[in-house]
Amino acid sequence: MEIAEFLLTNAGAVIIRASNGKEAVEAFAKSGVGEVNVILMDIMMPVMDGMEATREIRTMNRSDASAVVIIAMTANAFTEDKTKALKSGMDDYLTKPLESEKLIRALSRYKHN
Repeated sequence: MEIAEFLLTNAGAVIIRASNGKEAVEAFAKSGVGEVNVILMDIMMPVMDGMEATREIRTMNRSDASAVVIIAMTANAFTEDKTKALKSGMDDYLTKPLESEKLIRALSRYKHN
């Protein structure tokens, strides 16, 4: 996540960090509608994993919950892991170690949001 944070900060993005899935859900819930454009969600986190956090965000009663872009970040490169992540409501899937070009490509796919 450090590479992603570095790239995004240099591009002028405001970063909201969460150390686990529960914190990620709470941070999104506390944000203003439309304030969060992209969530980079680690799959393997303590307290609540990224897929459960994604499901919770997607079912929130707010207008941007189904539209916010959620990109999985994981060391797991297996097809079944990607399938599970996408079924949980994630929009995209990037493997670690993260390459800056892959992050930029993924973000550019959603820049209209």
